[in-house]
Amino acid sequence: MIIDTLANLEFYKGLNEQLYKGLKFLKETDVAALPVGRYEIDGDTVFALVQAYETHLPEECRWEAHYKYTDIQYVVEGSERMGWKTLDGVVKAEDCPEDDVYFFESDGDHFVLHAGQFAVFTPQDAHRPGMAVDGPAPIKKIVVKVAM
Repeated sequence: MIIDTLANLEFYKGLNEQLYKGLKFLKETDVAALPVGRYEIDGDTVFALVQAYETHLPEECRWEAHYKYTDIQYVVEGSERMGWKTLDGVVKAEDCPEDDVYFFESDGDHFVLHAGQFAVFTPQDAHRPGMAVDGPAPIKKIVVKVAM
């Protein structure tokens, strides 16, 4: 898992070409003006999902992981609490391979992402997005999906 801001974009240039494409899209696009929806960056290899919703109470949020996509979760407006943990010892509660996701019950570490920050979750990272910081509040977030 990585937590950072787009000010450090060039650091990621040599790490992974597809990951860099996703981060570059976030930096070079007026993301605040994008309406909710899907935006292709490089076909199904790299694409962005613009989301706008109210954050939820922790008990309403599920732990998840993905099979083939890495998530870049970038907060455009608002703040969101997220969870992270390794996949060691997790037992799937629900499996949706056709949607590249599975869910499970777990405990893990939590942190807050504020506007202008992103977190990267690889298929080896469990994550729990969508949690409210102090109480449910509106958020605009972009999840860039990067095939690994």
